[in-house]
Amino acid sequence: MNISKPFLILQLRPEDEISDNEFAAMLKYGGFEEKDAHRIRIEKGGIPENLALENYSAVIVGGSPFDISTPEPDKPAIQKKIEQDFNCLFDEIVKHDFPFLGACSGNGLLGSYLGTSISTMYGEAVGCVTIHITEEGKKDALLDGFPDQISVLLGHKEACDTTPAGATLLMTGTACPVQMFRIGKNVYATQFHPEGDSEGFALRIRAYKHHGYFQPHETDNLIDAISQKDTPYAQKILKRFVSQYAR
Repeated sequence: MNISKPFLILQLRPEDEISDNEFAAMLKYGGFEEKDAHRIRIEKGGIPENLALENYSAVIVGGSPFDISTPEPDKPAIQKKIEQDFNCLFDEIVKHDFPFLGACSGNGLLGSYLGTSISTMYGEAVGCVTIHITEEGKKDALLDGFPDQISVLLGHKEACDTTPAGATLLMTGTACPVQMFRIGKNVYATQFHPEGDSEGFALRIRAYKHHGYFQPHETDNLIDAISQKDTPYAQKILKRFVSQYAR
């Protein structure tokens, strides 16, 4: 793939193994090489102040153990900084309709910025679930030609309570109604993990077994349950996003 400007990958995971695996999965399923990515782990220092979007083809944001719905006094200082940094970044991304794909935490950060409430009302246990493409979603370039339903890997304690004002709902689920939305033409967010696969999720399940996503004794059963699950259409979303904005 000919990429003239790198993709900016912003990661928020403090665990090296999990962060490295997530980055590798983004490259693998996005269909691009490490030389075409500028990776920044922002879980320690936040987003650099001198970040210039014009230097990149697009921005991709992964998951995080941080919860936006955590009461403000209970949030660590770095989480508060990251949320403030993203609000500043979204000022530019939304204003200029700059290509963006946020998964899980990226979804919550964008939804919160757009004014929708983020709560634990629609949390989902770690696993593989079936979600549905809306009529508007069928018209979107990232989902064109997809079946009406696809399988995705996810696991989240919080989610958008409603579709953000001005956004287009592209995918929905039974347990969590806001699974994918778009603002403008180029700014996307998914509650699920388009880069997710069974190997990566097994690592995450082990790493986050004491983070409240599930009961620790469920660890082995959850890993067994997703061990044979494939989510090719979810991963195709990432591939199409990269192909569409490689410029």
